[in-house]
Amino acid sequence: MTTPIKPTFQARFWMIFFLAFAVIVWALRPMLLPFVAGVVLAYFLNPGVGRLVALRFPRWVGTIVTLLCFIAAVVLLLLLIVPLVQTQIIALIAALPTHIEILRNKFMPLVYEWLHRLSPQDVEKLREAAGQYAGNAVGLAGGLLRNILTKGVAVFDVLTLFIITPVVAYYLLRDWPKVTHTVDMLVPRQQHGLFRRAISEIDRTLSGFLRGQALVCLSLAFIYGVGLTLVGLQYGATIGIIAGVLSFIPYVGSSFGLIVSMVLAFIQFDDATSIILVFAVFMVGQILEGYVLTPKLVGDRVGLHPVWILFALFAGGSLLGFLGVLIAVPVAAIIGVLIRLAISYYKASPLYGARQLKGSSEKKQIDQDSSPHKKS
Repeated sequence: MTTPIKPTFQARFWMIFFLAFAVIVWALRPMLLPFVAGVVLAYFLNPGVGRLVALRFPRWVGTIVTLLCFIAAVVLLLLLIVPLVQTQIIALIAALPTHIEILRNKFMPLVYEWLHRLSPQDVEKLREAAGQYAGNAVGLAGGLLRNILTKGVAVFDVLTLFIITPVVAYYLLRDWPKVTHTVDMLVPRQQHGLFRRAISEIDRTLSGFLRGQALVCLSLAFIYGVGLTLVGLQYGATIGIIAGVLSFIPYVGSSFGLIVSMVLAFIQFDDATSIILVFAVFMVGQILEGYVLTPKLVGDRVGLHPVWILFALFAGGSLLGFLGVLIAVPVAAIIGVLIRLAISYYKASPLYGARQLKGSSEKKQIDQDSSPHKKS
């Protein structure tokens, strides 16, 4: 007969386990990127391998076919997009002095007219503040550039990423059932039902958000790129693609695209109609994203608030750099699921006041909703 384990011992064990795991991740963060990317890629492609296995393909064959199809799709996409983006970026850099001169000719008379209305003391204060902020901005930009040049190669080694990531993804996809079975067998039997429910919720949340949001970003890149090109905005395709990709971060992609597009529209166009059309492209994109793309492709059951996603992305980037940005949303989804489960158990506990509801229909409903064996 086995001796029952006290809850305090279990809590202490899991706290020590997660603390040690966090310390290991922090210590190994410079080399984890290709491995984490391989895990993410394997998670994305596992449903495709599962479908091939259901068609009686050996799992290793399904893994190779799925990986090759994914790599071919990425290469084809890069061959189509990179030359266009590269050409437009080179043209934009070459035309920057001209654009700056046009902006200065258009807006400096307005600025001078406004400054003439101020007293000499106010003008001097504005000049000092502008110089101070400009110096701070240059310092921040220089520090960011130094970090990219000194640490970027170690953190984001492109060659290592493109070699190691597919290898890690292959072995994980090939052995996915064994890996998941091993993890499942290591879970304490007393918490097995709760663990399965939590994993099911986490998988539903991650798959619903990550795969759906990827489709939303691709759709917005197409909408913005084609819309700005049809309006006639120079570099519109590049701006649209970048805005679509950045739309993975709530509000950042659309804000970036709108600001850059409006600045270029003021430079390029002299008529108000074209400028309004550029603005309308982003309004149409936002309406489609809010009322069609996100509800259809992501769904309302994901349960990840945009503010929570923003906080997770900034916190992950601050703590672990690019690696933190890569794992921020999955970690946020996991924490969100665990918090929802903890709240459901709290509402069913005596601490919430369930004793007062004893024998009532409300108590029964709470017990049913918070049961770890209930299907999610």
